[in-house]
Amino acid sequence: MSVIALLSVAPVQEGSMSEEVAKAVDALDAYDVSYETNPMGTVIEADAVSELFDAVEAAHTAVSGDRVSTVLKIDDKRTIDQSAAEKVESVEEHLGRPASGN
Repeated sequence: MSVIALLSVAPVQEGSMSEEVAKAVDALDAYDVSYETNPMGTVIEADAVSELFDAVEAAHTAVSGDRVSTVLKIDDKRTIDQSAAEKVESVEEHLGRPASGN
């Protein structure tokens, strides 16, 4: 997969947003993408930028509320095919250890 993105979708509201964030993450399952959710967002991988945008739109529209905030950062490597896991492995190789703290 060559298109990697960091997606954050959340309603603008007081209190916990986890129920609405879960709706956004669940919407990704309808698309040919892989993803991993972390405390700050969801990393998504797709073969094509069009599939990525379709999945992001679904995640955005799945969230209820008067106001929804979506942040999307895309890494579209067009000359080589490198997965998110391979990018982390490359950093870990330079570190000489896993790229995680305590």
